[in-house]
Amino acid sequence: MERSRDWINQAEGDLLHARNDVAGGYYEWACFSAQQAAEKAVEAVFQRLGAEAWGHSVADLLQELAERRAVPHRLRDAALELDKAYIPTRYPNAHPAGAPRTRYTQGEATRLIGNAEDIYKFCSDLLSTL
Repeated sequence: MERSRDWINQAEGDLLHARNDVAGGYYEWACFSAQQAAEKAVEAVFQRLGAEAWGHSVADLLQELAERRAVPHRLRDAALELDKAYIPTRYPNAHPAGAPRTRYTQGEATRLIGNAEDIYKFCSDLLSTL
């Protein structure tokens, strides 16, 4: 069953969640939600293509997508940065000391949300042409 609309819809919801987390001061969750939004947006494209996407790395997913469609290099760089928020934003043992909630900043969260928005837009535009 092709569910690209569901995946892109959830990606949009994750972006809204990320923005709300910044407003609430939950910068670690904003970073994680941004990563999730980008991941789900790329998954939506794979759904539409009828292809299987594997893993949680946005960079790896975009690399695989680049074998089928042109993906701007700047988005691959943005994805690498987003992927660094996948695990350490949630687990204290990913850092030498301190809880994740003490290790992320508003600026970092805002930057990652911008990265996710760029990937979301790219995927949304691509979906409209498929």
